[in-house]
Amino acid sequence: MRSWPRPFGLQVTAARATLLNLPLAGLRILDLSRVLAGPFCTQILSDYGASVVKVEQPQTGDETRSWRAPREAQMWKDDASKMSLYFSAVNRNKRSMTLNLKSPAGVEIAKRLACESDILIHNFLPGTAEAMGLAYEDLKTDNKRLIYACISGYGTNGPNRSRPGYDAIALAEAGLLHVTGQKGGPPTKPGVAIADMCTGLYTHGAILAALAQRQTTGVGTKIEGSLFETGLNLLINVGLNALNLDTNGQRWGLEHPSLAPYGGFETQDGKTIFIAANNDRQWKILCEKTGLAHLLQDIRFSSNDGRLKCRDEINQIVQDTIKRRTKEQWHQQLENSGLPFGVINDVVEALEHPQATARDMVMNVSNFEASRDGSLKLIAPAVKFADTRMGVRFNPPKLGEHTDEVLCELGYSVAEIKCFRESGAI
Repeated sequence: MRSWPRPFGLQVTAARATLLNLPLAGLRILDLSRVLAGPFCTQILSDYGASVVKVEQPQTGDETRSWRAPREAQMWKDDASKMSLYFSAVNRNKRSMTLNLKSPAGVEIAKRLACESDILIHNFLPGTAEAMGLAYEDLKTDNKRLIYACISGYGTNGPNRSRPGYDAIALAEAGLLHVTGQKGGPPTKPGVAIADMCTGLYTHGAILAALAQRQTTGVGTKIEGSLFETGLNLLINVGLNALNLDTNGQRWGLEHPSLAPYGGFETQDGKTIFIAANNDRQWKILCEKTGLAHLLQDIRFSSNDGRLKCRDEINQIVQDTIKRRTKEQWHQQLENSGLPFGVINDVVEALEHPQATARDMVMNVSNFEASRDGSLKLIAPAVKFADTRMGVRFNPPKLGEHTDEVLCELGYSVAEIKCFRESGAI
């Protein structure tokens, strides 16, 4: 095996991360994943300082590069055909290189990269990595410290192991769509890819656990996650009720199966306020703050069990009351009262919310070459570190933007890189 002059990814990326005091500075990740679950996982780790090399198919790249929203094309330069907001949402702070994993040379380069990496992540169908010679068993011989994370639709064994994974299908088969939607209505798909995102979250946590274990054992391990298993985990109490009480769950819309009043109530100006009276104390606050104090004398409503029996009546009373004032009036009335409530914001209202501004939840990129005006807005990491300010060290990359750079770090010569390109390996 060739002895590389320096480990890839540490020339620039780790230096930037170290200067920012990021907790995962120096960690090297080879990202062979695409679409959402895997890229979201590696973006979390890259935000925390890891050096991530994203491997993409030559010419086409990650398919989300072409997943553009209506009218989105106008924001991109003509030569930025392989860029989208969908891709940008989960691929900042990474470097992109193209690699043809159907070619022997491309696979050999991937093996070299894996040999220099702390972590490898992919979302190939089970059996694909083995067929390419990129299975954990193939790679751990030369890199015993490698943490090998694979994401699939259903896991590496079982009757569905060979089926591709899709977010909505996983949610459907895991029972989550059965309990999502309006009461008495059809199942409803969540507005974002919950199974994909949560699988990425679960996998990032497992990777960090494996890193901690490696500090003790000195060796890496293989991690498996799947959209289906994530969906089953997300059933939480509904799943335990099914297992232990022989109940099958149902759709409740904005209501709660065990609490009342709990749900959305329309205001005078057509907005919806979500109110959750989770206990007797909060029920008392709701009544006192909304002019319904007389309900406190009604013995039918004195306990949550009683309120559940009268759910429809209570909901109608609260709705009639909330309809008499505007969203802003109710906000002023209920703020700091001790009653859990919140306006159901649209996406723009949420991102422009004063709390989002106070927490720096929108990041502005001012040197983004792919967009016509040179700018891009991104949603910031959800978790903050007290002594570290995370940001955008690398913009969402152009397809193959860093191919030559990474290959040079691996020790390949200019002539070798030219040969790889001419042969279609990169």
